[in-house]
Amino acid sequence: MSKLRYTPEFKLEAVKQVTERGHSAAEVASRLGVSTHSLYSWLRAHQMPPGQQAAQLSQTDELRRLKA
Repeated sequence: MSKLRYTPEFKLEAVKQVTERGHSAAEVASRLGVSTHSLYSWLRAHQMPPGQQAAQLSQTDELRRLKA
């Protein structure tokens, strides 16, 4: 079973629903059909400084490449 991949725009919109519109993470996750674990992960990533976000993304990409 393959993992679903969500676009950066989808993730950002989900994060905005929690951070800017005041919806609960559980409510947003349920409504969008994603796990609360994923949504909390996106929230943590969104709170990182931009330089750290880029480093995290490059590490994630490297891990995916090595696993493939």
